[in-house]
Amino acid sequence: MATFDDVERLVARLPETVETTRYGNRTWAVAGKAYAWERPFSKADLRRFGAETPPDGQILAVRVEDLAEKEAVLAARETDGFFTIPHFDNYAAVLIELDKVSEPVLREALLDGWLIFAPKELAKAHLDGE
Repeated sequence: MATFDDVERLVARLPETVETTRYGNRTWAVAGKAYAWERPFSKADLRRFGAETPPDGQILAVRVEDLAEKEAVLAARETDGFFTIPHFDNYAAVLIELDKVSEPVLREALLDGWLIFAPKELAKAHLDGE
């Protein structure tokens, strides 16, 4: 349901977001810290899927607060296209199949990721203005 065009539109609403490139993939950051990025599967990722068919749509990675939050997000959103892979074990980020996520859910995930790194005054001003 969503695309990277939607991601670009939504992150443009988050103050001081900068689009950069990391490892050849579009990355969105605030205060010099990446909170969302394109995440195609590497050959090693694909091998780890084994006989299971990997998602074939556009994949976005988004930071979460910590590993407990990651588990909570995955439990709450497992039918919404949120998932993880072994490469992300012990890393506070989730993967999102964009073609399975609604815009409101995507907007919330991006905002949550942005809030992790946005300076406190910037975050407060943004939230107060919503």
